[in-house]
Amino acid sequence: MELTQLDYFLTVVRLQHVTKASEALAITQPALSHSISKLEEELGVPLFERRGRNIQVSRYGRMFAESVERALSELERGKQALEAQTNPESGVVRVAYLNILGAELVPKLIRGFHQRHPKIRFELAQGNHTFISGHMESGECDLMISSAKLESDDYEWVPMVTAPLYIVVSPAHRLAQREAIEFRELTGEPFIEVKHYCGLKSTLESCFSRIGFAPAVAYEAEDLMTVAGFVAAGLGLSILPKTNGLMLDGLVWLPIKDEGCICEIGLVKKRDKFLAPAAKRFSEYVTAAFS
Repeated sequence: MELTQLDYFLTVVRLQHVTKASEALAITQPALSHSISKLEEELGVPLFERRGRNIQVSRYGRMFAESVERALSELERGKQALEAQTNPESGVVRVAYLNILGAELVPKLIRGFHQRHPKIRFELAQGNHTFISGHMESGECDLMISSAKLESDDYEWVPMVTAPLYIVVSPAHRLAQREAIEFRELTGEPFIEVKHYCGLKSTLESCFSRIGFAPAVAYEAEDLMTVAGFVAAGLGLSILPKTNGLMLDGLVWLPIKDEGCICEIGLVKKRDKFLAPAAKRFSEYVTAAFS
């Protein structure tokens, strides 16, 4: 059963005449009759009753026509939805990003992009690294903006921003007046750590391993904002990137003397995956903005 057969069938139903239907469809009458016969043979019931040169839709034909009309209508809606999603001027870009990036970076990117392509829409998903990487791996998003690369070679990493990390303490902390600090000076200090599904976790572990530092973990927090809150409350110190979303009152940001303590933000996209024109445009825009 083919879509062309169904279209031919509905045309004959509408016109109740094979010759008129063949003219409307711009095909020969024998070709149309053959198509209808094959459809009837496949369904196992007569769809039309022949009355001389004219035909009349049978009871089975009326039942089948109702289903075909609904199916073709749904297919047309699906086609229109796909066209709307993939239209290069008014399509949809699906982006997943870390919570903390929603305070500044992502809104600025979308604002700049909208100035060039005002009709393109965004579907956004934000959360911790585990959440957004799950969206990326399942195909629920086109692009991901994160501080942690995906290990698989199936994904491409496009560097965007490199930000220094800071040791963060409360104003009452004994180190608050220092201009800069080395990791070795933090030995034994209560440390506020992020849980494994936070994007910064792997970056910090890499820094600690390279320098040979083992933090004395006092608390584990769900996200970076919670880490900042615990530090501001005087419950310990931590290491954070200096972004607008974390600039709470009661925090002192101390530069780190040890080299290589940085946090890199990048765009993640799947290699060889089809990107709708709108998503491709946004990817190209982000790449150009940070090149």
